[in-house]
Amino acid sequence: MRELRYLFALLVGSKRKYVDPSRAVEILKDAFKSNDSQQQDVSEFTHKLLDWLEDAFQIKAEEERDGEKSKNPMVELFYGRFLAVGVLEGKKFENTEMFGQYPLQVNGFKDLHECLEAAMIEGEIESLHSENSAKSGQEHWFTELPPVLTFELSRFEFNQALGRPEKIHNKLEFPPILYLDRYMHKNREITRIKRDEIKRLKEYLTVLQQRLERYLSYGSGPKRFPLVDVLQYALEFASSKPVCTSPVDDLGASAPASSTLPAQTPPSTIEQQGPSSSDVPSTSPVQRSVIHKPFTQSRIPPDLPMHPAPRHITEEELSVLEGCLHRWRTEVENDTRDLQESISRIHRTIELMYSDKTMVQVPYRLHAVLVHEGQANAGHYWAYIYDHHQNRWMKYNDISVTKSTWEELERDSFGGYRNASAYCLMYINDKEQYLIQEEFNKETGQILVGMDTLPSDLRDYVKEDNKRFEKELEEWDAELAQKAQQEKLLSQIPRAPAPSPAPVQAGEPEYLEQPSRTDISKHLKEDSVQAINKALAEQEDRGPEAIMDTTADNAPAQEAPNQRVVEVAIPDVGTFVIESEEGGYDDEVMLTPNMQGIIMAIGKARNVYDRCGPEAGFFKAIKLEYTRLLKLAQEDPPPECDYRLRHAIVYFIQNQAPKKIIERTLLEQFGDHNLSFDERCRNIMKVAQAKLEMIKPDEVNMEEYERWHQDYRNFRETTMFLMVGLEFFQKKSYMEALLYLIYAYQNNKELLSKGPYRGHDEELISHYRRECLLKLNEHAAALFESGDDQEVNNGLIIMNELIVPCLPLLLVDEMEEKDIVAVEDMRNRWCSYLGQEMEPNLQEKLTDFLPKLLDCSTEIKGFNDPPKLPSYSTHELCERYARIMLSLSRTPADGR
Repeated sequence: MRELRYLFALLVGSKRKYVDPSRAVEILKDAFKSNDSQQQDVSEFTHKLLDWLEDAFQIKAEEERDGEKSKNPMVELFYGRFLAVGVLEGKKFENTEMFGQYPLQVNGFKDLHECLEAAMIEGEIESLHSENSAKSGQEHWFTELPPVLTFELSRFEFNQALGRPEKIHNKLEFPPILYLDRYMHKNREITRIKRDEIKRLKEYLTVLQQRLERYLSYGSGPKRFPLVDVLQYALEFASSKPVCTSPVDDLGASAPASSTLPAQTPPSTIEQQGPSSSDVPSTSPVQRSVIHKPFTQSRIPPDLPMHPAPRHITEEELSVLEGCLHRWRTEVENDTRDLQESISRIHRTIELMYSDKTMVQVPYRLHAVLVHEGQANAGHYWAYIYDHHQNRWMKYNDISVTKSTWEELERDSFGGYRNASAYCLMYINDKEQYLIQEEFNKETGQILVGMDTLPSDLRDYVKEDNKRFEKELEEWDAELAQKAQQEKLLSQIPRAPAPSPAPVQAGEPEYLEQPSRTDISKHLKEDSVQAINKALAEQEDRGPEAIMDTTADNAPAQEAPNQRVVEVAIPDVGTFVIESEEGGYDDEVMLTPNMQGIIMAIGKARNVYDRCGPEAGFFKAIKLEYTRLLKLAQEDPPPECDYRLRHAIVYFIQNQAPKKIIERTLLEQFGDHNLSFDERCRNIMKVAQAKLEMIKPDEVNMEEYERWHQDYRNFRETTMFLMVGLEFFQKKSYMEALLYLIYAYQNNKELLSKGPYRGHDEELISHYRRECLLKLNEHAAALFESGDDQEVNNGLIIMNELIVPCLPLLLVDEMEEKDIVAVEDMRNRWCSYLGQEMEPNLQEKLTDFLPKLLDCSTEIKGFNDPPKLPSYSTHELCERYARIMLSLSRTPADGR
């Protein structure tokens, strides 16, 4: 009892996302443990729980009573009474009984009222009203209804043939407002009268429906048709006029036109009409060949009607027949319409039988619906509870609490739609406002909310738990900070330079305006600024190869002893000769799109460099490179051409990185030691390095700088996961593809949480992740169906190690309807085996496995370490990514 108080108090005031009920559950399991060690169904558990709580409250009430009769809140809230009136072997009896959960049978009924009517009457109801009858039967009449009325829907039945229980998935409707007047003892007499009237109406309704069926399904053979249609067809036949033709005419009319065989007149027609001037050419060989066609030698009558029609009928006979058929059809239509209207009126009368004011005085509002999904021996539970203050339904599914609608409740609870249906309905007395009204402070009159509604001892308990939770958060934050510090220390280990972008702002970087240590003079600095503005438009139309030619022209005339000459072919730039110090040139770095852009920018800045020196050449080149990258960032390329993969700066610009981050990245790019292959590039590199040294510590937040570059590395890694996963998917290696796509989706989701351009198309990754799961599920099901022990085990390994751990990933976001539908399809595939004959060992394995599959917990379970990613150069990554995306666009997938 104490643990339950703590549990409900935490539900009211805890700061945690969810409350762990383990301690209370363990106590309940020990208290309710059965001798046969079999699992109890939810109804047995609920019955025992209510009995246990009733006993606990009764002990407390007896301890606190002061000479007065003790009141048990469990009895006051959940228990009512009914009067059982009946006849047993000719003797009348009346008994008053108490009830908590009222059991109702579902099978054979369409709505809750039909279930209640059947539950309130047992045996022969006529025997209760007659004085001289030996038949047995009884009626139940509510004498006292509880404030909270619980209906237990029996959706399980025992299959004698299979020797096991089975779930009943039939549809059963229930209303938001349930009027119980017709079941009250005080309304017994009027209810009996209405029941007799309904019975009489239903008997008459059955007769009318049988008569209507004779009109709608007329005939004595296996095929039957509506009588009105039969009369209409007869009328159409009688009114048809015979139009005669011959088989040759039919052939000529249906044959395709030909330039070599003109249309011919049938021989019979030629003989009847005789020759004419137009018939003289018919002696030609082509025309004579028609006379010898097989039709001329057949025994088919020469004249056949074009369509069915009477051959011999006089005008008088046709007139009489048409008049009769018209009149009969009108009569049948009127009879059918009258029967349908009578049936509708009776249905309406039955529906409104209990709608008068005297029978709508006991309203109960639906408060909660408990749902079970699965089969008799395995499944998952969740609940819908109505929030009376917000006037909306809420869905409570393990640790997930979400807003819901009546439409979703209907779909999941009525049954008949999938393997989910309500097994318990809780209605509350709509006139007892104390059940839902707010609590008020007696002294201040203010509304009590949250922990203010709790007693002092529970309030203190919740506060202590919240303090523990805050301490756990602090420890967690400290642990994360320690991990971040470790990662930072690891990141400071020398590594290959990351790709770098250009400034996000059009203005010049502030510290770039400062004179560098390699600046020749202040006069040169002023000339540089003027030269930049004058040379912005120069040489923009020159190609990369021409630029590189001019670069080569300005190389030193003599080679230094420690230099070497190298011929380099750079994609999108061309082939050219460079000079490099020994050990100072990295082929891979030189081939990156970043370095290509820098070399092209330096080449285009040649005139400024020659006239104004390295400082001005540096300014010109960095402006050109930034302008180029800014245009790329503003373009809307096709999916296979993602400029973010080629240039980190494009990624930064699109995601609005701080200006200082982009400036420093540009300087590091222009200060790369691989640019030391000729004098002009080497001097501009030195200018950039000098600018980097001038940056003060407070000008650029290096932690933020590192975070942006780490995000870009995560983006490239996510791209690799996606690309490799899609490549495996196209090879139908679904197990390998799934692992890559899982990590691609999770990493991508984390990136997208920071901005819409941080990652890739989430729907694309979600689709292929979902397709992998569906295909693996089908493969595992096929292995299970084979019956072979080894293959069955392999199939269950796939399910347990791949499918089941992935289901929470699909269920965690309930807005992704396609993922939820896919999960339902996979579950239904395995639940379908429950009703099939199979070997006992297969049945045992299925029974052990299904609870794992049907567990709807959204708690993400641990996965293996991420799969190893190969090392790709930027060019190779872009090329492979473009190839896989192009193949997807050629074969679009459903759902994308």
